[in-house]
Amino acid sequence: MADPLPCFKANDIRGKVPAELDEEIAWRVGRACAAELRPAGPVVVGHDIRPSSPALAKALMRGLCEGGADVLDIGRCGTEMVYFAAARPGAGGGIMVTASHNPKEYNGMKLVRAGAIPISGPTGLDAIARRLRNRRFGRPAARPGQVRRENLLAPYLDKLLSFVAPSHLRPLRIVVNPGNGGAGPVVDALARRLPFRLHRVHFRPDGTFPHGVPNPMLPENRTATARAVRRHHADLGVAWDGDFDRCFLFDEHGDFIEGYYIVGLLAAQMLRSHPGAAVIHDPRLTWNTLERVRAAGGVAVECRTGHTFMKEGMRAHDAVYGGELSSHHYFRDFAYCDSGMIPWLLVAALLCEGAKPLSELVAECRRRFPASGEINRTVADPGAAMARVRRHYRRLAERTSTLDGLSMEFAEGWRFNLRTSQTEPLLRLNVEARDDAPLMRQRTAELLELIGGEPPRK
Repeated sequence: MADPLPCFKANDIRGKVPAELDEEIAWRVGRACAAELRPAGPVVVGHDIRPSSPALAKALMRGLCEGGADVLDIGRCGTEMVYFAAARPGAGGGIMVTASHNPKEYNGMKLVRAGAIPISGPTGLDAIARRLRNRRFGRPAARPGQVRRENLLAPYLDKLLSFVAPSHLRPLRIVVNPGNGGAGPVVDALARRLPFRLHRVHFRPDGTFPHGVPNPMLPENRTATARAVRRHHADLGVAWDGDFDRCFLFDEHGDFIEGYYIVGLLAAQMLRSHPGAAVIHDPRLTWNTLERVRAAGGVAVECRTGHTFMKEGMRAHDAVYGGELSSHHYFRDFAYCDSGMIPWLLVAALLCEGAKPLSELVAECRRRFPASGEINRTVADPGAAMARVRRHYRRLAERTSTLDGLSMEFAEGWRFNLRTSQTEPLLRLNVEARDDAPLMRQRTAELLELIGGEPPRK
């Protein structure tokens, strides 16, 4: 039978509006959250710039209040602003209405408990879904919750700027491209407190996404930023996804810098002021991160991909920083949560410290650890393709791990990680080598032939 609530995923709620997610479901989510989570303080609710988001947020808040939960409405914002607010003393949790980088017909919700601790399937989301399916909300509360509005922009900006020393910055030229997502107003507010000269691209928030969905992970979505960097002779280019919990960086030539190399750069930077601390990283690409963390005197800890697992790892090891090649960057002093604003501020501060441009800061890492970038393939049977790859290489591998998909390392000086998608019939491949780009390309082609399938349709 078809799932009556297909919008419930492993780590969040996400679906097409109104076919899979509408105001009735949003109201029911609010009722179910109030009944299941029993928040001890007000639930922070924010929403992104999609046209459907205000109505969904309003219905969600109505459900929360009818279930007896108070609400702190912070209005239109980015996901990390809900995390910031939910981590404040007295907050009972948070819900962000967003579909991040999904196409414009989608929307969704990301849920956290008090302290901005993420809610995934096993930690509460499955139970909330069961309540929705069975309509087990209980009676409306004798005392309905109340909604209070608050603008948290000023304290949120203070938190962001605590990661850098604004007085030590110089007037870099920076191209900023929110992709018509929600980052623009925050960047404007930061600009009033920073010396940078910003060149704005696709800056106006517009949930219809007139220039395409803001997802710079897709190569075709990088052109506008790259061109603007070259046109304005900028020192740095920054682009964000729709809810700006990820940022993507371009060097002074307009070349896109893979998130993998930014992880190593930020890890080393954070360890300068926190020597000996732990750094969490995902298993897709690892060698550069391991070397940078070791050289900076830190302890590298491998963790499963995904924000829930990364945040659990961050807390378990009290890690100062965590990074994924997908450009999610996590910070201990930001409630162990991911931010799309802190990383570019840190990189800009690094550029202000010395004479090296960004291209030179990552050149050695790119040369020593060439990587394929994540390659997706649609296959009829992902499990069979994964087994085929494992059989082919099992006698040759020096090290094999199944922490997250299949990782294999070889004495020849290369490794790969192959993972299944949680939501689509996709396999995701990443390959890297040591000091040997031709070997990396050769093994990537070999793996793709073994996997079969075809690139996913755009």
